[in-house]
Amino acid sequence: MRGTEMEAKEDAVEITAESAEQVLKGKKLSWAKLGHVDSLRLEAGRVSTTHQHGSQAGWKITLHLAFQSIGVVYGDIGTSPLYVYASTFTKGIKETDDLLGVLSLIMYTMLLIPVLKYVFIVLWANDNGDGGTFALYSLISRYARVSMIPNQQAEDAMLSNYKLETPSKQLKRAQWMKQKLENSALSKQFLFFLTILGTSMVIGDGVLTPCISVLSAVSGIKQKATTLSTGAIDGISVAILIALFAAQRFGTDKVGYSFAPIISLWFGFIGIIGAYNLIKYDIGVLRAFNPKYIIDYFRRNGKQGWISLGGVVLCITGTEAMFADLGHFNIRAIQIGFSTILLPSVSLAYMGQAAYLTKYPGEVADTFYKSIPGPLFWPTFLVAVAASIIASQAMITGAFSIISQSQSLGCFPRVKILHTSAKYEGQVYIPEINYLLMIACVIVTLVFRTTEKIGNAYGIAVVSVMIITTIMVSLIMVIIWKTNILWITLFFIVFGGIELIYLTSVLYKFKEGGYLPLLFAAILMVIMGVWHYVHVERYNYELKNKVSSSYIKDLAKSQHIKRLPGVGLLYSELVQSIPPIFPHFIEKMPSIHSVLVIVSIKYLPISKVEIQERFLFRQLEPKHYRVFRCVVRYGYRDKLEEPKDFERSLGENLKVFIHQESFFTETASHANTSSDHTVEVKPRKSNSSTVHIEEALPQTPENQSRGSSDRIVTEQVQSAEDEMQFVQKEMEKGVVYLLGETEVVAHHGSSFTKKVVVNHLYNFMRRNFRQGEKVMSIPHSRLLRVGMTYEI
Repeated sequence: MRGTEMEAKEDAVEITAESAEQVLKGKKLSWAKLGHVDSLRLEAGRVSTTHQHGSQAGWKITLHLAFQSIGVVYGDIGTSPLYVYASTFTKGIKETDDLLGVLSLIMYTMLLIPVLKYVFIVLWANDNGDGGTFALYSLISRYARVSMIPNQQAEDAMLSNYKLETPSKQLKRAQWMKQKLENSALSKQFLFFLTILGTSMVIGDGVLTPCISVLSAVSGIKQKATTLSTGAIDGISVAILIALFAAQRFGTDKVGYSFAPIISLWFGFIGIIGAYNLIKYDIGVLRAFNPKYIIDYFRRNGKQGWISLGGVVLCITGTEAMFADLGHFNIRAIQIGFSTILLPSVSLAYMGQAAYLTKYPGEVADTFYKSIPGPLFWPTFLVAVAASIIASQAMITGAFSIISQSQSLGCFPRVKILHTSAKYEGQVYIPEINYLLMIACVIVTLVFRTTEKIGNAYGIAVVSVMIITTIMVSLIMVIIWKTNILWITLFFIVFGGIELIYLTSVLYKFKEGGYLPLLFAAILMVIMGVWHYVHVERYNYELKNKVSSSYIKDLAKSQHIKRLPGVGLLYSELVQSIPPIFPHFIEKMPSIHSVLVIVSIKYLPISKVEIQERFLFRQLEPKHYRVFRCVVRYGYRDKLEEPKDFERSLGENLKVFIHQESFFTETASHANTSSDHTVEVKPRKSNSSTVHIEEALPQTPENQSRGSSDRIVTEQVQSAEDEMQFVQKEMEKGVVYLLGETEVVAHHGSSFTKKVVVNHLYNFMRRNFRQGEKVMSIPHSRLLRVGMTYEI
């Protein structure tokens, strides 16, 4: 509300988004109907253009991104032919029909999961272009209030990237599901649990993918260098892994360009070799397109056939990367790369190996390298090693993207996020995570030493993420897409059923390395769960202990409070009211800056907030004291500005707000004296960049004091210009950042578990991860901190 605090907005009649747009366009409105106009809401509705990922990119850019995606996204699934048959037939091939059954399983698994499910369905469940588990969670959060942090504001729904079609009232199913999610704390917790579980599994893939890919490729050298020991192969693999992670700092853009030609060459090699083997050895393996061979395979092998699915599922490893890395590219680029390059070449590779194994079934342990024609061995080996390195890129890149998203939504401790491309949004690099992944990869490689055990672990991580994606996309179909219930049921049963069968198979080998991804996931979930829990509790503490609206008024009357030159930016997580840290600042330092802005950095469950919609302001009473509330909204893909850029943007938007406030103050005063007339507002910019307001009042006996009204308007505009000049001068004198050093401890009556979580786990993470001022790059020379303890 004009001149009031945020929590008072419920007590007045609020302007709607449509009415606000009409005001901006100069349409006539009845101020009697509008009542008190919320200028914050007016700001929120300025931009009305929606942005859909992929629609902005022309074919030239799309093909350019499709080429990049070959080097970033498809390396993992593209190198699966190195180890799938070896992982499936761990006890050898009994008969040729078993080989046809496994080939049929591989082909139909690829067609159903990567192609049908991901390329044609899941990719469209993106959040303004972002993919991955957190993107699905944020998309659901916009339609149903499932977030556990009570910082939702009505103004958020007016953002251009936030605007979504509201489920139709006629579709009771969508409304029923939405209400169930919103009203059930258990549903919210379960959805959050699924989200962090899926996120943890994808990050775990970032450890397992490099290990299995590099080891599989390097071990092929034994075909020619028979004297090379296992220890030497492990050493070579570790050296390659270290080099791979060291290259990440150059960014996805440069890495993608460097890797794409190599992966394209790899796909060319495996496609040609596969076609050669298919023609030379047994083109009859194409009979595997008949799904009857799958049925016969399970009839013959029973339990052993079910166990072998743990190896078959490795043919789709890296599929989730297509979705998780979507923010680095776009839908069309992913679809083009997969359909034209990956699918044909990888399919030929599996068929060619199957044809070779019909003649040499005893060589299944080294199928890939044994089936390479002699002259092509060394070129293929070198490209295979390079491709295995690149295969790791997809999941490493996906891990960076997901951690960036989770940190923005308050689910991960603060880490340094570097945006590596000015041209393409969403391409990030996180140094701390990169080196932690590298250390974990080296340890796993040296401890397990064989692809078989790593493969057992890998399958669990892959299938778990796929099942979570199926559940969340099904929810999106119900709540957002409002798909026919028959299609939703079909999607959930078909894909969920296939993935569940695969999951039961990979879990069978839990003791043989399968525990590894669950261990990774458990550690990551503890980190994310503890951080998010305390984050929510901290917010609730500040909300319960917010300062009364009369505090500023009393402060303004006090003779002991000095006014310091410049602008003070007091940071708080609250999006309304005055935070409890503010009186603590005044108590320790009885002074206040000439202009004080209480700033709340708020991350929304959307990928991007347009710069025109970023700042929301309100002025606290009394106005002459110049204390403002400001909510600065970001999407989880948005980059925090440098301090100079942030200060400039905040100052400019604050001056625009002051102009708007002067307009609403005057028009509201007219509404109080005459509720029958309408006001036509025509904002226009003069050469002095000052907004002038022209008012057209009906010529009635009640409106004979036009000259007096004009004088009031002129005085109001002049007052606004004076305020703007004052703010500008204070900005030039300097900006000081005021941060609270809050120590969070469990209340003395808390349970033992809560004390361990808050006092030990959370505080350990807070001390060992980055502090807020480092993430925001605040200059130490302009930073003022005051300590305070929160008992939650």
